[in-house]
Amino acid sequence: MVETTRTSEATQALLSAQGVNAFYGESHILRGTDLSIPARAAVGLLGRNGMGKTTLIRTLMGYVRAASGQVHWQGRDASGFSPERMARLGIGYVPEGRGIFPNLSVRENLVMSARAGADGRRDWSFERVMATFPRLAERLAHGGQQLSGGEQQMLAIGRALMTNPSLVILDEATEGLAPLIVAEIWRVVGDIRKSGISTLIVDRNYRAVLAHTDFAVVMEKGVIVLAGSSADLAARPEELAPLLGV
Repeated sequence: MVETTRTSEATQALLSAQGVNAFYGESHILRGTDLSIPARAAVGLLGRNGMGKTTLIRTLMGYVRAASGQVHWQGRDASGFSPERMARLGIGYVPEGRGIFPNLSVRENLVMSARAGADGRRDWSFERVMATFPRLAERLAHGGQQLSGGEQQMLAIGRALMTNPSLVILDEATEGLAPLIVAEIWRVVGDIRKSGISTLIVDRNYRAVLAHTDFAVVMEKGVIVLAGSSADLAARPEELAPLLGV
């Protein structure tokens, strides 16, 4: 087993997976995968395309049912929980492709998601999201389909924050965006991290991921094959290169 954080004990983690196997049809995607995300920590999930990163996220969230192994939330067995139940526990999910409601306005997308966190917190109010994404504040009446790709991504992140989550999962949040928008997204990721919300980040720009996380793991063929502090991994590019195809 590869050590993925300060500790491998599920009771020490906010969200964890132990020995998870998952399939798409007859394709064995996750192969005894272990992952641990501590509270108030940022974790990077790295790997080439097709290595199982999104499948791992979707299994953690309940969209994919694990064939074996366990998922724990704050030490409690959450294996088999539905995506809705995982969200209510305190996970804000920003999927690849954004998943906003195109026929709703920016305001409606945000307001419909607003709720207190699982512990009653309301740190992320509508006003705070507007201050974080001033570009959205100028487009409150616009429909989701009228926004640029970068604005849709901001809306997807803002919507997740309106649930006052304990953990935000970002799957390819900067993919296909212009450099200025990418810089803005990473600024917001930094703000989320400073606020004490845990994050799990998947992104092709591994250097940016390592710069914005405390720990990172690398997947290859459904298995975590390299893990450690982000600073340590950033200092070992010769090990990362063959695993990331860079």
